[in-house]
Amino acid sequence: MSQIENGTAKRILRAEMVRRDVSYDDLARLLGEAGVKETNKSLRSKLSRGSFTADFFLQAMNAMGVSSLRIVE
Repeated sequence: MSQIENGTAKRILRAEMVRRDVSYDDLARLLGEAGVKETNKSLRSKLSRGSFTADFFLQAMNAMGVSSLRIVE
């Protein structure tokens, strides 16, 4: 099994935001509705660093209504 390249999760999350026309403000609101407290600034920081947990990744995907992903290397 090969490892996923560093930064892949960040690119996937950003791509889904663009695909769904979700801004950082929108994502902060959607996450807030799901009980996850994030600000526009904290989201920008997390995504620019690419340092977030798998739990956060899944919460963000769920908040945006992503039900499936296709990951191809």
